Amino acid sequence: MANTNYDRTIAFAGICQAVALVQKVAQTGNCDSAAFETSISSIINMNPANTLAVFGHERELKLGLETLSRNIDSSATGNDLTRYIISLMALERKLSQRPDAMSQLADRIRLAERQSDHFDLFDEQMVSNLASIYLDVISPIGPRIQVTGNPAMLQQTGVQAKVRALLLAGIRSAVLWRQVGGKRRHLIFSRKKMVEQAEILLARI
Repeated sequence: MANTNYDRTIAFAGICQAVALVQKVAQTGNCDSAAFETSISSIINMNPANTLAVFGHERELKLGLETLSRNIDSSATGNDLTRYIISLMALERKLSQRPDAMSQLADRIRLAERQSDHFDLFDEQMVSNLASIYLDVISPIGPRIQVTGNPAMLQQTGVQAKVRALLLAGIRSAVLWRQVGGKRRHLIFSRKKMVEQAEILLARI
């Protein structure tokens, strides 16, 4: 994987897209289906040719790029989107230090990939399977991410499954971010460069 600003922007947009969808699902129970499918598909894309191949095309990260360019402020820790991103990246760091959990995660994702040959990946049962991977492997590693939204929505089993599956997608993108050289200092010192790159990509989508 190349370690360029482009690659880091793509990976970070993947995180941003996942958390923007988490926020929308938690509030309304629904979200943009194309963006949802891109994020969920990225989970089982374990051997991509390059960074962009995790998501397919730049246009499929439109929501993530928009979120990156407009809504992410490293100083606004009270912002739900920023809080989710910081929490996901902290969880991914803990995950990277746990070879046992990484191995278990890879095994479970490979199983989901095999299942997707026979079942629609976006079917309710498959989304529930992905949610259980997050619950079983990721949740025990660190502090649970507190998702805020409409309580009536968050009590629904289907909504909970979508949220957890999307958080798993966020972890997938956080792993990618680290693989392309992304570090915390990039969020502080290179955020402007990523925003500029995101705006270039949005202009050509």
